[in-house]
Amino acid sequence: MSSVYQTVQRDLLEANRLSPEMLVKSLALIGSRDVDYADIYCQYTAYESWHLEEGMVKSGSFQIEQGVGVRAVSGDKTAFAYADSLCIDSINRSAEAVRVISAAGQSKTAQVPSVAHGKAVHATLNPINSLDSAAKVALLNKVETLAKAADPRIVQVMAGLTCEYDLIYIARLDGKHAADIRPMVRFTVTVIAKQGECREQGSAGGGGRYDLAYFSEHLVRQFVESAVNQALTNLESLPAPAGEMTVVLGNGWPGVLLHEAVGHGLEGDFNRKETSVFTGRIGERVAAKGVTVVDQGDIVDRRGSLNIDDEGNETRRNVLIEDGILVGYMQDETNARLMGVPVTGNGRRENYAAAPMPRMTNTFMENGAYDPDEIIASIDKGIYAVNFGGGQVDITSGKFVFSASEAWWVEGGKLQYPVKGATLIGNGPEVLKHVSMIGNDTALDTGVGVCGKEGQSVPVGVGQPTLRIDAGLTVGGSEVS
Repeated sequence: MSSVYQTVQRDLLEANRLSPEMLVKSLALIGSRDVDYADIYCQYTAYESWHLEEGMVKSGSFQIEQGVGVRAVSGDKTAFAYADSLCIDSINRSAEAVRVISAAGQSKTAQVPSVAHGKAVHATLNPINSLDSAAKVALLNKVETLAKAADPRIVQVMAGLTCEYDLIYIARLDGKHAADIRPMVRFTVTVIAKQGECREQGSAGGGGRYDLAYFSEHLVRQFVESAVNQALTNLESLPAPAGEMTVVLGNGWPGVLLHEAVGHGLEGDFNRKETSVFTGRIGERVAAKGVTVVDQGDIVDRRGSLNIDDEGNETRRNVLIEDGILVGYMQDETNARLMGVPVTGNGRRENYAAAPMPRMTNTFMENGAYDPDEIIASIDKGIYAVNFGGGQVDITSGKFVFSASEAWWVEGGKLQYPVKGATLIGNGPEVLKHVSMIGNDTALDTGVGVCGKEGQSVPVGVGQPTLRIDAGLTVGGSEVS
């Protein structure tokens, strides 16, 4: 029996006077000939956050949440109930509540537990205990000192540090039981630079499934320098030109455009319900040659990685688009069963109070052959988008709008000047068809991604190499190019 399973059994189940055998009996309350799948999801989460603003650490918080979610699935219908209490009475009441999905008939027998251990793709230490409170405050104060010393135009500094320690236990009607310990840390820096009447912002940060030792002095300096440089660059920016033009996307975080404009459309539920622009297109060319898109939940220590998904299945590498051809979707248990395909380890939920659905983990485009400098040098006139802010996407049509938080005007193969107000407008599948150069510098983001879907938020990773896109993107700006 793995140490993770033993720890979760002790600190989550036994601490609440529960056992795997008791959960089997609770599942037996659901079992019916019409139930295709059922599970019980027990969770304990400790969360701590600290925030610096106006030269001081102004707030800190610590909270513990625990509870249980119980689900029964029949066909394409799901009954779900949850309780903010991890006692057997709450679990049994939730189990009885979801029986409404079942018609009368011969009950299925809940199976004897068989433990699924999953992969060991991240640490299982409690990051909250990895630094004392004084050290956490000192870490944030260091950000203030470094940023203000970097340039006299930095007039405001904000920083945040969050730690999470998550224990989960999953018991399924088919007898599969699994446990996981999920640490998470995140560090963010935002600065405001002022020059005359002009004020601009820069942001940076990162994290993953580590303890707080990950945030070394060297890494914190990198975050501060990145935020400061972005703010100062934007102080010098000119209004972005507008119109359809060649666009180069930087590597790493700009993969958020790929995540939103393409990734969501490759999730199984949208395709089963035929609401995705990619529905029914397996085997078709949906992108330019050389474009390979992967969702991989087992990359060591990454923010979007999991030892097991929220249905107890191992995460894995799933190729979605290969050399421009659509080859697969991301699946949870329910959608995989209804579509007659294997599960892919993408069943995810925000917490015990939410039902799982197919979600991305770490989604990225693989390397191409071009040096990034060669790609920029190939541009006669166009935009080089280094970093992105927010965006919006329509899953059904694939249309998206994204704002660039740092971008440059390129002319004659050289960066000319930074631009502000650049908004990229396009259609995800169409944009992928117009990728003409793929860099050899694929990188994942630094570890700050949060994905929203149907009101649920989960941590994710995004990434890509530097890309040249020749058509299909309209830049919304202040001037006509």
